[in-house]
Amino acid sequence: MPRVQVRIQEAASFRIDEIYRYTRDRWGGQQADRYIAGLFDAFDGIADHRTPSRPVPAEFGIQGYFFRYEHHFVYWRLLSDGNVGIVTILHERMHQIDRFRDDFGL
Repeated sequence: MPRVQVRIQEAASFRIDEIYRYTRDRWGGQQADRYIAGLFDAFDGIADHRTPSRPVPAEFGIQGYFFRYEHHFVYWRLLSDGNVGIVTILHERMHQIDRFRDDFGL
């Protein structure tokens, strides 16, 4: 059985870059590297259920899942080819529904 692959979608890629720069500027390169490596480990854990996720609430108007990683919420969905698409990553202080709709293109 082929391994499920994780695909970082455009909005998520932008957010990862943003998170890296902010963390590096605030707490240094080592901390930024650690945080991003942890995020990617959590992404890899989706397929084998090491990263518990919950369905996106119905009011978001989209099918998908999310989990919390430290101070961020990661939103993902199953793609038509069976792989995982990381849609976006939002800081806990961001207004989730508005940012989520922007990143999903709604």
